[in-house]
Amino acid sequence: MLYDLNIAWSPTTSASELERTLKFAKNLGYDVVALNQTITGNIPTQPHPISNPIPQLTHPHPSFPGGGSPTNITSTTTARTTTTRTTNLSTTALSAVPSSSSLPTVLRRVTLTVTDPSTTNYRLVDFARSYDLLALRPTNDKAFSWACLSTTEPPAIISLDLTQFLGFHIHHRTAMAAVHRGTRFEICYSQAFLSGNTVDAQRARSNFIGNVLGLLRATKGRGIIVSSEAKSALGLRGPADVVNLLAVWGLGPEKGTEALGTVPRAVVVNEGVKRRGFRGVVDIVQTAPGGKVRSEEEEGGAEGDAKLSKKQRKLQQQQGQKQGGQQGQGQKRKNGEGGGGGTYGGGQQKKQAK
Repeated sequence: MLYDLNIAWSPTTSASELERTLKFAKNLGYDVVALNQTITGNIPTQPHPISNPIPQLTHPHPSFPGGGSPTNITSTTTARTTTTRTTNLSTTALSAVPSSSSLPTVLRRVTLTVTDPSTTNYRLVDFARSYDLLALRPTNDKAFSWACLSTTEPPAIISLDLTQFLGFHIHHRTAMAAVHRGTRFEICYSQAFLSGNTVDAQRARSNFIGNVLGLLRATKGRGIIVSSEAKSALGLRGPADVVNLLAVWGLGPEKGTEALGTVPRAVVVNEGVKRRGFRGVVDIVQTAPGGKVRSEEEEGGAEGDAKLSKKQRKLQQQQGQKQGGQQGQGQKRKNGEGGGGGTYGGGQQKKQAK
């Protein structure tokens, strides 16, 4: 499965343009996409909890609460046509979810532009509850270090605006510390496709290439996610073209393929477990088909039988060691007696010969 976890969305995006973009992404081979809302400026303090304006166009991803196969969802919703389902604190009428298979699975993501970490840290939990994915876009060295090392909960994605002059170096230790915490860095390839031959467009493309090289050098190609950040269907590219383009910039074909499939899938599954599992650690899964759930009595009996068998084995080993030791001592005694008798008999024969 291929993932594109960044398709730009705003409240002014028309439904027809959004549907055209999603269908084109499906035709290119992307199975899971994420609609991204970018929030700049001061983080709002009200309302609490934060509402999610992104529409739920498809059924939730199987990793998130309420997700599953479409057949199971439609069968359970036929008897309850008037109810609504809550997905990350945002309610969506079930009748509004299309049953068409021409769209990829759609996730909802928010990207927070961070300049002062002190005004953002205490609202991260609320944003994580309202959206499927949470990403941070630091704009200075202090915000970048905070996003990598000091957040209360590690963000799923750190997405830098690579068309701008960052003003700081991406250090290897800082970047790898974020990767070890579970955060992934995002490269949005549509930022390099700015139209026009103006000075600003050329400077943006050169900044993008230099920043990508610096990010790949700091992370050594690990923990990289590749997305489009496309504002329309024209900003999307096929997976093979993206892998070839990344190979030109220094990311090998194998890691480029992983950046479109394996790595973003791990992010989505991890975020789903955080929202579905107990305290974000323990996940409850169903038993396999044909499996049998043992009762507590059966488990207790099985444990007791295992303990008894272990005790019996120990007793048998101890008894065998004791019997072996007794046989060895008896054999030694017999050999000593036989040797003594032989020498005594040899002495009597010598006396008789004399």
